[in-house]
Amino acid sequence: MALTAIDIYKLLPKTNCRECGQSTCLAFAMQIAAGKASIDLCPPASEEAREKLSAAAAPPLPKVTIGTGEREVVLGDETVLFRHEKTFYHPTAIAVSIRDDASDEEFTSRLAAIRRLSFERVGQRISVDLVALRCASGDAGRYARAAAAALEATGLPLVLLAPAEPLASAVEVVAASRPLLAPPPEDLVPAAKLAAERKLPLRVRARGIEGLSVALADARAAGAVSLVADPSPETPREAVAFATNIRRLAILSRNRDLAYPSAFDLGGGFPDPFLAAALLVAKYGSLLVLDSADPADLLPLLTLRQNLFTDPQRPIQVEPGVYPIGAPSESSPVLITTNFSLTYFTVRGDAEAAKVPAHLLIADVDGMSVLTAWAAGKFTGESISKMLAECGIGEKVTHRTLILPGMVARLSGRIEELSGWRVLVGPQESSALPSYLRRLPPGAFLPVHG
Repeated sequence: MALTAIDIYKLLPKTNCRECGQSTCLAFAMQIAAGKASIDLCPPASEEAREKLSAAAAPPLPKVTIGTGEREVVLGDETVLFRHEKTFYHPTAIAVSIRDDASDEEFTSRLAAIRRLSFERVGQRISVDLVALRCASGDAGRYARAAAAALEATGLPLVLLAPAEPLASAVEVVAASRPLLAPPPEDLVPAAKLAAERKLPLRVRARGIEGLSVALADARAAGAVSLVADPSPETPREAVAFATNIRRLAILSRNRDLAYPSAFDLGGGFPDPFLAAALLVAKYGSLLVLDSADPADLLPLLTLRQNLFTDPQRPIQVEPGVYPIGAPSESSPVLITTNFSLTYFTVRGDAEAAKVPAHLLIADVDGMSVLTAWAAGKFTGESISKMLAECGIGEKVTHRTLILPGMVARLSGRIEELSGWRVLVGPQESSALPSYLRRLPPGAFLPVHG
């Protein structure tokens, strides 16, 4: 169990020296217990205290790294059960499988399809993270060559799904890329020894929580340290139940024997794999292996992952300012919205669809949507009037007419009163922007004289 502030206080020197920045050792202990300070800030602390507190401060779900460099994938290293308590740090990693017994043409085509599973959404690049190589040929040499080819063609980290002999052959070729070794249960011990020798991560697979408990102990006894737990579910319901139990054991019970990132192989005929994948992205799956390389399957899953793993305390946002739509002139419409990325890209896309050049003002509201920012008092008549005065739009257009989102139509009078701009109330949903902009009369944006 986690140490309380009193437990921590008993380990401190109790000198109230204030070198840590706190007025008393008890106050410092409370900061450590809350995860807001570390024992490193206390110079007088004993080695015993440092050792105990460092161990207690380690994340309840340990960190496992697959791959190296820019393509490195991190599993685990989580500290909370629900993201609103703090945040989730490492999104569910998604691997797409390929078989080593495919023909050369099929193998090359499949790798090309995996490389194409990368998309841009709300200004961010979302893509699959790993290639999972299945040993279907039984040929150790062929499997090693396939591993090298997959690594070279995609640059993605590998999950090596193979028995001990092909696994050892592949490791000789790709060990420097730090693959995840994923043997069948019957080859766990030799694979664990190989993982220990090469300092590589190991997926441990066994049926259910009880089976995992035994298998993880065997892997540790063989010397493996960086472990990923696969409870081998048979249905999506079981997968979610197992993943939830593993996370609760780690976070709430601090069960170090079972507290490892979870992996789920959803290929090979697993029922409803994308239903299971969607549930596991939301419910604690650390690594998912899928057989499909169809963008229609993967894009929704990647989008779901992006949405769920956005820090709720730091929404995705764009820089505030004036953005051109097309090639706007001094008589082009002026629209305004907020700097929440999804709002910006949605509004921008709909405005571009109208084929009407325009100026798009992006207000700084800390990444909130229009209604949320209005409710929070950040998107107001005052703030919008201030932006109109300071962003430079008055120098880009000869008119003084602003198109306001319909959901905040009530702000129009206040904006007109404070800024001197005329306000047109636009549609409530940006999907109606194309028809709205195309219907604007020619005289809607007359220049201001005098």
